[in-house]
Amino acid sequence: MSNSNYNLTPVKELVKVLNGGIEFYKEAKSKVSSQSLEIIFERMISEKERAAAELQPLVVLDEGEVETDNDFMVSLRETYTKVLSVISTDKEHTYISQLEEVEDRVLEKIEAALEEPLPAPYFSTLKLIQNSMQACHDEMKALQEVTA
Repeated sequence: MSNSNYNLTPVKELVKVLNGGIEFYKEAKSKVSSQSLEIIFERMISEKERAAAELQPLVVLDEGEVETDNDFMVSLRETYTKVLSVISTDKEHTYISQLEEVEDRVLEKIEAALEEPLPAPYFSTLKLIQNSMQACHDEMKALQEVTA
């Protein structure tokens, strides 16, 4: 039940994707052997945690509680990657490729949220998050190309 006059469904979906991305990056971080990848993944986790935390007040305003669920598609991609990494000869590239797809999903959800009218402070926050998440995407895309 919505407590606001705004359609915040896209924001809630974005938070779910961010939550799923956090879990997926944590899983990937535990599976890679490269310390430099671990550091990159930790930075991605931090960026997503910050973004989710900045959006949670809007979700709470609307729903009365924080969003703790994960996006189904991100969870499915994480499971798929676990299976794929068992048979893959390059586990790191497998994780990077799938995480880059998660970054695509994050950007799609941000675009959807920005299409809805939002309170001005949250629109500004979402634009800043978009910039940060675009940088995360670009970094993962570059890693994907380097490891291909």
